[in-house]
Amino acid sequence: MSIHEQSNFIKGIHPFENLTKTELEEFSNNIDIIYLKKGELLQKEKEEPKNLYFIIKGLVQELYEDEVISIYSNKEFFDPISLIENFSKNSFVTAQETICYSLPRDIFIKTLRKNRALESFFFQSISQKLNANINYEKNKELANIMVAKVKDANVHRAVIVPYETSIYEAVKTIKKEKVPTLLLRDSGGQIHIVTDSDFREKVILNRMDFDEIVGKISNSGIKYVNENDFLFNAQLIMTQHGLKRLVVVNNKDEIVGIIDQISLSSFFATHTFSVSNEIDKAETIEELKNASKSFIKIIKSLNAKGVKVEFISKLINQLNRKMMNKLFKITAPDELKNKACLVVMGSEGRGEQILKTDQDNALIISDDCTLSDEDILKYTHEYTEYLVDFGFPRCEGNIMVSNPYWCRREKDFKDLIYEWIMKPSGDNFMNLAIFYDALAVTDDRTLLDNLKEYLFKIGSTSKTFYMHFAKIIMDFDVPLGFFDGFVFNSDDKEHKNEIDIKKGGIFIIVQSIRSLSLENKILRSSTQKRIKELNKLNVLDDEFASELSQAFNFLLTIKLKSNLQKLDSGEKIDNFINPDNLTTMEKDLLKDSFKIVNKLKKKLEMHYKLNYV
Repeated sequence: MSIHEQSNFIKGIHPFENLTKTELEEFSNNIDIIYLKKGELLQKEKEEPKNLYFIIKGLVQELYEDEVISIYSNKEFFDPISLIENFSKNSFVTAQETICYSLPRDIFIKTLRKNRALESFFFQSISQKLNANINYEKNKELANIMVAKVKDANVHRAVIVPYETSIYEAVKTIKKEKVPTLLLRDSGGQIHIVTDSDFREKVILNRMDFDEIVGKISNSGIKYVNENDFLFNAQLIMTQHGLKRLVVVNNKDEIVGIIDQISLSSFFATHTFSVSNEIDKAETIEELKNASKSFIKIIKSLNAKGVKVEFISKLINQLNRKMMNKLFKITAPDELKNKACLVVMGSEGRGEQILKTDQDNALIISDDCTLSDEDILKYTHEYTEYLVDFGFPRCEGNIMVSNPYWCRREKDFKDLIYEWIMKPSGDNFMNLAIFYDALAVTDDRTLLDNLKEYLFKIGSTSKTFYMHFAKIIMDFDVPLGFFDGFVFNSDDKEHKNEIDIKKGGIFIIVQSIRSLSLENKILRSSTQKRIKELNKLNVLDDEFASELSQAFNFLLTIKLKSNLQKLDSGEKIDNFINPDNLTTMEKDLLKDSFKIVNKLKKKLEMHYKLNYV
């Protein structure tokens, strides 16, 4: 490779993009390319390391007493900590033929002392690393916007009518086709454009005859853009010519649609505003279903732009609740609309379910609702089927409004809550946990608030109750070995060399924070907000609360990233992560996150004396 290629390779690896031009040149001038066979030892444990290695091609294993604790592959490096401490705790051996750059230790250490960004990266706290990684991903992926094509945005359907069409017929066409703009073709084949604002400003204000030719209020001088052109070019054309719309053509110069400023703004704002408007304006189930189809696109766009998973989940949760509320308003019997509260529970209630997994919902009905139980259950079965059609699978545990257990009147829910608390059992603890996470979907949340107040009122003040409620975290092991290697379940052949990130990390945080929040009678549903409230109450100190928040975000981010990749390849989304698919940085941060989970687990063990339950 040339020095230019070497420089590009190194600065393409985080955090070495922070090297100055001079430092990058020094790296490039001092690195050597080494070719290694399978099974060669690059660095031996308990010895002083000599080089920092960047892998060009191949695979390197990090070993502790013959146990593989990490794997490094293309565009990853190792082992900066050994170089800083001048002592190698582990051995590094090639797992296949490998090509590496090797940089002498003295060059790395000298640069580390001069470059503050590099130094701070290798010496920052776990929470700082986690936060820095999110910021890095945001900057790195922001370039994706620059290569977005016109066809990636919301291109309106093109409807073309004759130039001689009457104004009245043109308006009827706009209403029928549900488009904001019409294209007109004159006798010479030229294309003209007329918009909804033209009808307002030219027809109504000038009191034109509705039988007049619509061509009289149209505009010519249309500008075109190819559907494969960059979106930024479309924006430049609009700005340059002072236009609000462009006609989109394909490679055969056939008109395929119209793109406007709102479509551009919606794309760069991830469609959120426009989709929200679509939900508001939806009058039929089909229109609502079409709006919900955009959710995955929004998630992918937000994730590609590096937006924190906490904000993605919050946004999607709001859109989901808005969609479910609108569906309820469109389909529910009138008597039920003002006498019931539809709630989502579990991860959806906490605002942490991003991709559609399954339904976790319930219906709390006012005691004075006159609708019969039979009619209510008939409707809730229909509602469940609507959601299935929208892409929300049925809950395997049958935690849905169609199940009479989760569809009952307020007084019956109070009896249920009383039973959950006074007759502790595994199922009752699970149901209590699910309900405690509930969040209202419908506008009036009074019924849900009343039940949560009742829950806190009769909730036991005895530590024994909370000990048993929190105990379930002891059934889950954090998949991190004593020497920081990932631990895999050898009995699970389907997910060999994979980690269940939910059981091993996410659930332990959720249930631990849920237990502490229930004990402290916190109304908040989301794990992040509960962490903040526990911090305010001094249950969690500032540093640990920050670490927990960052670790939780990172675990959710890794899970989302993995599932989006599975979604693109047609695989089933799940909770399993293959560490081999992660970068060195992600692997390190995953280990750091698991360390924080272990720390939380030990805190709960001591707080509730779980070893004695």
